[in-house]
Amino acid sequence: MRVLVLGGTRFVGYAVLSAAIQAGWDATSFSRGLSGAPPAGVRVVHGDRTNRGDLARLAADGPWDAVVDTSGFVPRDVLMACEYLRSAAHYLFVSTVSVYRGWPTEPLSESSEVLFCPPDAGPDYGEDVEDGPTKYGYQKSGCELAVTSSFGLEHSTILRPGVILGPREYVGRLPWWLHRISTGGHVLAPGDPSRFIQPIDVRDLADFALLAISRPVPDVYNITAPQHRETFGQMLDACVKVTGSEAEFTWVSDAELLAAGVRQWSQLPLWRTFPGVWQVDSAEAQAAGLSCRKILDTVADTWAWMHSGAVDFTDQRSAEIGISPDLERQILSRHSGR
Repeated sequence: MRVLVLGGTRFVGYAVLSAAIQAGWDATSFSRGLSGAPPAGVRVVHGDRTNRGDLARLAADGPWDAVVDTSGFVPRDVLMACEYLRSAAHYLFVSTVSVYRGWPTEPLSESSEVLFCPPDAGPDYGEDVEDGPTKYGYQKSGCELAVTSSFGLEHSTILRPGVILGPREYVGRLPWWLHRISTGGHVLAPGDPSRFIQPIDVRDLADFALLAISRPVPDVYNITAPQHRETFGQMLDACVKVTGSEAEFTWVSDAELLAAGVRQWSQLPLWRTFPGVWQVDSAEAQAAGLSCRKILDTVADTWAWMHSGAVDFTDQRSAEIGISPDLERQILSRHSGR
């Protein structure tokens, strides 16, 4: 199997290439080479996906059995890549649940309404609506349309993951919790410990991507862990277990945290009160072969990676992750005084 991954040096793309090499496939990474190196054994082609000359040079190296696009964010750029890579037998695009109009306020399935964005749109299309659709979601929707309009539904697969965790997670959501809990003491925990969550491990996403292109499986799939399987409390308990910490959790209600002005999703990573955040139906992907490891395994392997010397939090979003020690102490003090 000859596979081309657009991206491949950081998180999702790196995991796809790692799985491809482990499966004995002929794997090529196309990226600018600015975010590190892909896994050993991968053939590297450096170039910019927005540059026609670079894409023409890449196309001359084909054809491929499949293209896995992990780095497409602007519809017109994805459309141009599809134009040059048309000789590939199949095109898999890694999208997001943010393409749904109801995200994050409503439960979602693959039949839920999707935001509209033209397949040739530039980076300014769409808008950010508080607690509603985002420009990111609009853009990813346009990217999906660029793929399906170029390759047809029978030769394209769209994956819509929710929150992705695991080794090499450069946004730093799970790493923040691991670091904070490893320091011990009284830890502010958000909302209800029994709140169900369904993050997907990046390696499970990668394994399903390979499964989808090896068959191939043309369709649209939500990619999340099963609903109602694991909780926020279990995730934090796993952090305690793998770090060997003696941290003690103080669970503070959503109402108290909102009143204190705590930013959802970032200051206390993965905490969000909207009902649709963790109600994404991924039964179709599971029926098609998606296998999801337990949160304890994801937590343990992320902790091991954090101590491997390969950690890189250069993404601008990582600077927004985590509550300050002062604000955490203030909230814990007010909570204990009630």
